[in-house]
Amino acid sequence: MISKPKGTVDLTDKRARVFKYVEEVIDSCMEKYNYNYIRTPIFEASLLFHRGIGNSTDIVTKETYDFKDRGDRSITLRPEGTAGVVRSYIENKMYGTHNLPVKVYYNGTMYRYERPQKGRLRELSQYGVEVLGSSDPMMDAEVISLAYNINKMLGLDDTVVHINSLGDKESRDKYREALKSYFKPYLDDLCDDCKERFDKNPLRIIDCKVDSDKDYFKDAPKILDYLNEESKEHFEKVCEYLDILEVKYVIDSKIVRGLDYYNHTVFELMTTDNNLALGGGGRYDNLVSTLDGPSTACVGFAVGLDRLVDEIIERDIDNVRNDIDAFIMYVNEDEKKNAIYLANLLRMSGFVIETEYTERSLKSQFKRADYFNSKYLILLNSDDLNEGLITIKNNKTKEEEKIMMEYVIYYFDEHISDDNLPVEEYHNHSEGCDCDE
Repeated sequence: MISKPKGTVDLTDKRARVFKYVEEVIDSCMEKYNYNYIRTPIFEASLLFHRGIGNSTDIVTKETYDFKDRGDRSITLRPEGTAGVVRSYIENKMYGTHNLPVKVYYNGTMYRYERPQKGRLRELSQYGVEVLGSSDPMMDAEVISLAYNINKMLGLDDTVVHINSLGDKESRDKYREALKSYFKPYLDDLCDDCKERFDKNPLRIIDCKVDSDKDYFKDAPKILDYLNEESKEHFEKVCEYLDILEVKYVIDSKIVRGLDYYNHTVFELMTTDNNLALGGGGRYDNLVSTLDGPSTACVGFAVGLDRLVDEIIERDIDNVRNDIDAFIMYVNEDEKKNAIYLANLLRMSGFVIETEYTERSLKSQFKRADYFNSKYLILLNSDDLNEGLITIKNNKTKEEEKIMMEYVIYYFDEHISDDNLPVEEYHNHSEGCDCDE
């Protein structure tokens, strides 16, 4: 039997429904914030990620899927979304518009060769936001609040933003040297990864998962002590705007993020219940120029959809629709033709409809309707159809009533406008209906 590759998952049943629901919430929220959808290739030239993400990051050194194509070109499956968006921004000359900043969002699969575990897959799904062309700290705050508010809309009310600042290049360089001086006496005691980071990217030592509990980590230098006045002012403004936006946040000096391109604001979205990181991001004002584009201030974030879905399922958050409006039941060919007609009519009118496809008995059809949590049943029988009538049963109240089939759309418009409304008395339309009222 051929099975799926290690580190990948099939989206089926409830997980697929939750995944789709999350994507719909994201799309809706992005529209309200006026962010445009962007889609970039799943594979790009390897050089894009080596230059953009940085050769000192774990992603590039250990986790990328690199290969040569038939033209002997070095190709990499995208491990993250930002570099591809920046490449598109440069290649399509988006900087030449008067409509800066460019505000875009993406939603797609990324690929990282790492040890699969819960919430960490080799084929992972992320959605993210990139804003290119604004250095205003208000933009940082908006991006953070967007990620935060989407979590709240999904029912993850315990989300707290952990925020820090890496400052500008001057501040970061000072901090880098301070870290190297501090950790040099402990170099032999650091894990193998941190020994490599010591020269390449000493900021990553701060968020090491292996060594962070060691006593000497508590007294390590903090980046906020090395910010120059301009960097301090930027960070203070971001925090001030977050207060206005009512975003819950804590200043966390351990937040440095794993990619080389960050400067100034960096943040992560954390849950307070289980201290889980759902995603994060920050400002990256030098990436566009690093990839041969014009100097452009940028800020963005990425969130793991797999982790979001896991959290929603584990918490049994019931915002996900798993029911249908009506199930149409029949037992013979004439009734079946009417079922086909009604299903199409109601679906085209915006209702979620299911019917029978395998000639099950009525008893089995009732069970199938229960499986779909059908709000209503439409019961067809030949005698009623000859008179233009159908029977509708409310699965909540168990009340049944007959109406003229031609008025079925009006019936559902009235009764499914609010799922919690009880079935009200509905006139027998066999006596006629003034549809202009």
